[in-house]
Amino acid sequence: MSSSMPQPETAPIVACTISRDVQNFDLLIEDMEDALGENWGDLGFAEALAFFGQPEAEGMEFVALAMDETDEDNLILMAEIITQAKARDIKVILIAEDMTPAALHSLLRKGADEFVPYPLPEGELAQAITRVRKKDEVAAPEVSHAPQLKAGAQKDGAVIVVHGLAGGTGSTTMAVNLAWELAHADKNNPPSVCLLDLDLQFGSVATFLDLPRREVVYEMLSDTEDMDEESFGQALLTYEDRLQVLTAPSDMLPLDLISSEDINRVLDMARNQFDYVVIDMPSTLVQWSEAVLNAAHIYFAMLELDMRCAQNTLRFKRALQSEELPVEKLRYVLNRAPKFTDLNAKGRVKRMAESLGISIDLQLPDGGKPITQANDHGLPLANSAPKSPLRKELMKLAASINDLKSDEAQAA
Repeated sequence: MSSSMPQPETAPIVACTISRDVQNFDLLIEDMEDALGENWGDLGFAEALAFFGQPEAEGMEFVALAMDETDEDNLILMAEIITQAKARDIKVILIAEDMTPAALHSLLRKGADEFVPYPLPEGELAQAITRVRKKDEVAAPEVSHAPQLKAGAQKDGAVIVVHGLAGGTGSTTMAVNLAWELAHADKNNPPSVCLLDLDLQFGSVATFLDLPRREVVYEMLSDTEDMDEESFGQALLTYEDRLQVLTAPSDMLPLDLISSEDINRVLDMARNQFDYVVIDMPSTLVQWSEAVLNAAHIYFAMLELDMRCAQNTLRFKRALQSEELPVEKLRYVLNRAPKFTDLNAKGRVKRMAESLGISIDLQLPDGGKPITQANDHGLPLANSAPKSPLRKELMKLAASINDLKSDEAQAA
């Protein structure tokens, strides 16, 4: 008879947090325990690289790489951790607090699978874990299949353009969510909507909808003369079976890669296939901007209540007028507009419009942090913050646009 007592089996470690000090992320500790019990461990940055070479790393499902602004000086080390994890088929969830968008973008490009902001929204880590586990089970996600387009279709869709007159005015947020609301504007007869990201360098529609960027977009844009319904459809991605999206190319490309003729071919194809074509434009004016303006039914120019936007609006307006372009199509949108009770700010809005000689046709409220979180999570506001005042305004706008188009169709 053996005198030794049987030892309980230790729980297998299927995940690890990697951080400078995990105690700085107490909510992460709680959520990891809720999701995995005792089946997880903790590593420092330097320890992680050594651990990946150990046999114990072979059973790892994912790591949660947690960092804050202090860790931006170690981006090279962070990138190497992601690279080593991916080389061993270990998924990576980024947990970031107060990191710059440039730093997050560089780490996501290295292959990180998910991003969750810190402090962690309730239940978000568990959802991220579920998503990374599903990536092993599903070869192709539902959101990324190409639509089947009909040859010879003639829908004569409406072209709606969103153009930010300065960086950070929220034009992509408006384009993405307006397109989503248009796709749901009529429950009985949902319109078909195509969202085109024409910011070839810094377009972020793919990020805002958590869609992959693919090489096929560049291939289609570089040879529009031979483009047909099949090649155009292959360049599109379907988001939740309701929205077709042409993302920006995977690499940063010169804005003059495409010509006005290329743009006209793409827009003609999209208009024939869809009821609405929503375009997110680069803030820069390029040679093919004229083609987009001429094709547009509504051209939203977005600005904020500050001096840079006022100056850019004046220069933008003068540039179009000097070329005798149809400035009457412009609809100026003030984002992060003052609240109803802020009388001083509302007076500033009126004075700015008068001094620029424009009419501010639409004022959108400041949605605050939920907007940033929705964009970071790759979700439309209707899914992540349905009660947001910004979402409600965009829903009203989509409904009015759809009603106007329906009335025109009946009159015709």
